[in-house]
Amino acid sequence: MRADRPVVDPESVGVDPHRLDVLLRRIRIEVEHGPLPSAQVAVAREGRLVAFETWGAAPDTRYVLQSVGRSIVAGVVWKLIGEGLLGLDERIAAIIPEFAPNGKDEVTVEQVLTHTAGFPFAPLGYPKMLDRDQRLAAFGRWRLDSAPGSRFQFHLTSAAWLIAEIVERRTGLAFADYLRERITRPLGLTSIELGVPVDRQPGTVAPMTATDRTSDDQEADPWGPWYLSDPRVLAAGEPSHALVGSAADVALYFQALEHSGLWKPEAVAEGTRIRLTEHPHGEQIYGGGSNRRTSMGLFVTVAGPDAGSNLPSTGSPALFGSAGAAYQLGFMDPETGLSFACLSNGYPLAGYDHSRRGTALLTNLANLAADLTD
Repeated sequence: MRADRPVVDPESVGVDPHRLDVLLRRIRIEVEHGPLPSAQVAVAREGRLVAFETWGAAPDTRYVLQSVGRSIVAGVVWKLIGEGLLGLDERIAAIIPEFAPNGKDEVTVEQVLTHTAGFPFAPLGYPKMLDRDQRLAAFGRWRLDSAPGSRFQFHLTSAAWLIAEIVERRTGLAFADYLRERITRPLGLTSIELGVPVDRQPGTVAPMTATDRTSDDQEADPWGPWYLSDPRVLAAGEPSHALVGSAADVALYFQALEHSGLWKPEAVAEGTRIRLTEHPHGEQIYGGGSNRRTSMGLFVTVAGPDAGSNLPSTGSPALFGSAGAAYQLGFMDPETGLSFACLSNGYPLAGYDHSRRGTALLTNLANLAADLTD
């Protein structure tokens, strides 16, 4: 990983330097005088970085991406779709026969990618997640909570485990290997990695840190990001939460979707096309009670007319990406060409910051970031 990535003059790519300065100062204040133990931010346009800053940690620190990593998982799927290796109407059970029991044989690829497959809380915990045979056995045991396609509810980890197995079945490479060999290494985005071994985490990956813990015996919300503070769980590599990377590489990844040639433009367009817009069930887990509807593409949220799921309202309706608990965000706005990543290792014990100030923090950062161009 390179911490010294070149940063160009913002004005050379049409980014307002004064607005950029306001954004960076706003994030720095949240580390120096706010709840964040550290933060890293990057802004890019036209395939180049215009900002890459870290506060409270070394510049070469990598962060656990949590749900921000879903946009990277999405890109893997879009690549397979563009190469004709995967169809949206395919049944998961036709690709992974072990998945079929308990009425799940009709679940489609598109339903998994849009969180409408019907098994949002299907369990697969540590250490079973380490063993492929045990993962496949768990797939078979999973049961439907609702009919496939009938209910939009974010699938916490189950969807990503299925995606990882689909990638392996269609490419012959484990998900982490495919990501490294076909995407991050060719693009030079080598900070992005899945399944970092325990002995390589200290000093390189910012440990998850509770911002409101007052004693060692306080228990965290089981749906919060606390479980990723266990180095063994992080090393196990659940794809949609346990990816690590730098803000610079996340911002440049979004740029690569548009500029690198690794993805067919029609596949990216299909991936970011809105397929549903509604209020997600289980919103108390994901957004602190927001009453905004959420628009879904293929494993990414899209701003659309309502800019839900903590996406900025100051960008275009085509803006897409993912927010991560509790103070993280990554997005790309195809209309302005601007990408943004803000990563932190802080989280409240509740998993999400439901306070008025905490809700406003991410909203303000998102809107400042999306409004950096004329």
